[in-house]
Amino acid sequence: MSRSIYITSAEGSSGKSTVALGVLDALSHRVQRVGVFRPISRTAAGAGGQHAGDQKDYVLEVLLAHAGVDLDYDEAIGVTYDELHADPDAALAVIVERFKAVEEQCDAVVIVGSDYTDVASPTELSTNARIAANLGAPVLLVLGGRESGAAGGRALADSAARTPDDVRRVAEVAVAELEHEHAALLGIIVNRTDPAQLTATVEQVQLAAPGAVVGSIPEDQYLIAPTLQAVMEACDGEFVRGDRALLQREVLGAVVAGMSMENVLPRLTEGAIVLVPGDRSEVLLAVLMAHESETFPSLAGILLYGGFETPAAVQSLVDGLDPALPIIRTETGTYDTVLAIMEARGRLAADSQRKYDTALGLWEQHIDADALLDRLDVTASSVVTPLMFEFALLERARAERRHIVLPEGDDDRVLRAASTLLRRRVCDLTILGDEQSVRARAAELGLDLAEASILSPFDADLRQRFATEYARLRAHKGVTVDAALDIVTDVSYFGTMMVHLGLADGMVSGAAHTTAHTIRPSFEIIKTDPGVSVVSSVFLMALADRVLVYGDCAVIPDPTAEQLADIAISSAATATQFAIDPRVAMLSYSTGESGSGDDVEKVREATRLVRERAPELLVDGPMQYDAAAEPSVAESKMPGSPVAGRATVFVFPDLNTGNNTYKAVQRSAGALAIGPVLQGLRKPVNDLSRGALVGDIVNTVAITAIQAQRTPPPPTMPISTIGGTA
Repeated sequence: MSRSIYITSAEGSSGKSTVALGVLDALSHRVQRVGVFRPISRTAAGAGGQHAGDQKDYVLEVLLAHAGVDLDYDEAIGVTYDELHADPDAALAVIVERFKAVEEQCDAVVIVGSDYTDVASPTELSTNARIAANLGAPVLLVLGGRESGAAGGRALADSAARTPDDVRRVAEVAVAELEHEHAALLGIIVNRTDPAQLTATVEQVQLAAPGAVVGSIPEDQYLIAPTLQAVMEACDGEFVRGDRALLQREVLGAVVAGMSMENVLPRLTEGAIVLVPGDRSEVLLAVLMAHESETFPSLAGILLYGGFETPAAVQSLVDGLDPALPIIRTETGTYDTVLAIMEARGRLAADSQRKYDTALGLWEQHIDADALLDRLDVTASSVVTPLMFEFALLERARAERRHIVLPEGDDDRVLRAASTLLRRRVCDLTILGDEQSVRARAAELGLDLAEASILSPFDADLRQRFATEYARLRAHKGVTVDAALDIVTDVSYFGTMMVHLGLADGMVSGAAHTTAHTIRPSFEIIKTDPGVSVVSSVFLMALADRVLVYGDCAVIPDPTAEQLADIAISSAATATQFAIDPRVAMLSYSTGESGSGDDVEKVREATRLVRERAPELLVDGPMQYDAAAEPSVAESKMPGSPVAGRATVFVFPDLNTGNNTYKAVQRSAGALAIGPVLQGLRKPVNDLSRGALVGDIVNTVAITAIQAQRTPPPPTMPISTIGGTA
């Protein structure tokens, strides 16, 4: 059976790129090497991204940017539209040749058909069907759930929803066209469907294609909305001032402010761009004030049209206000400006995280990707790549959702990560901070935090409750309720008290605070698990083909033999929690009985203690790293060891060795280092690096949610093969 899939549509504006992203993401979690191919593009291969004045193919750029795709732009292109028109047969031969070159490099390939721009619509599906048949790739047909035509292609214009019967009729015509060209139909996805008609639409389409996998994705306003950047380009505008990062916010509507101020204000809507005549300074100032006000919606931007210069005095006033709201200027008049904006298209751009998260979230919620991939005969690889591991983390967290508190609501990275976590339905969230400020900043960034709870650390009721409990816990240290009332307003203490009292299942912090500031409250309040004497840490090291556990690399500088045994047992438990079969190597500069000295004896004693306290564990030591990781070295240095050469949990003798080793492997081997993951606490609290990226925060929250589940993964977990033979 084929392991490539041809995604095409029967008309324009169907949202084919959203479906392509979902398929690509699903494939990348099953196989190691996923390819992307665009048979027909405006850009010629080898043209340096430019051809006949056109920019790079944005759909191809989005897919090539996906983690796990390792192809150059030129490799992923077949022919141009001009070449196809000039000689269809010759173009088809080139497409097949270039596709085969991609196919040879990959385990599976996502092929994305043409865009209904340069090929006449009546023949375009036939063209794509013919290409699919010649590539031997089954077709995933994307149908639009909205009426096609001019309005359907405009991001800021409305188009009517199709009824389930209407969609079935479109499907019947399209399926007949595919059959005529001998293309195999794998499935049909109806995109931009009326949310109230999802099930009925699937049932009707199934009648047109009884043997196909059928799914339906609802309309989402953010996916079809253009960004402010796209609007600015559409009207040939010039950026005047504001925060350039906010140009990536989606524009949900347009308000023409060609009237007096008191009539403009009631018409302002959330996420709108406001068109202000360049000579109406009082309206400009009123709109800026409204955006800053708590009683008016958060706007996407202001567009000054007509080519008028803002008076110097007004410009000086605006400069003094220093607004973050982007202000754009264009030379065109009212009619041309409005027309240009209405023609601006929403695109699934690689640099729009919200669109990216929204697309994947909708795909995961509404499409049975396993059914599609099973039809393609795409079985899970025994290799576990970093991307597969990250996906497995999200899947595991999503399967049994937990509630995580994020104390740093004033950090944009935390807000962006929160938006991703909510869109992907990974966990429930409470964010600490002033609700008005947090939601206003999220709106400016174009983030959706509607499902998050925003809680002030000065909330009167909780502050009193937390202070009373903290004073009780720390009474032996002389802490009074009055003193505790100040202490618990610190976000780390407030978040930790939420976890302690069961108002949250775990906490993640540290993006803007030191490690000590983040984890000290947990030592005082949450304490360690029964039978565990120390809190330690591990890093989950996702190598190119497997995942290993390194501990301790962040907390205990020079552990005793007893503490080292604790670290080993805790690290093995953490490994089990993440579906890694624990085989524990107690590391030293000496292997077996070959060496002596205090450091070696400490590791030897720790190994004895682990065997005594946890006889079910596979553990061996002392051993050197190469004997632990490499079977050939293990055969000569520790023959017969159940761990040597196959270790999955590496316990370092001290922090100096562990910290340097994990960083060396991370940088030299290109490993993904996830952590530090704290272990030994009764409830999970995890620390972030102050240089953490949004993806790091997402991974750490997912790990914390999994720790809060406190149950080992089921046998069918996708990561059950992690830590196989090294």
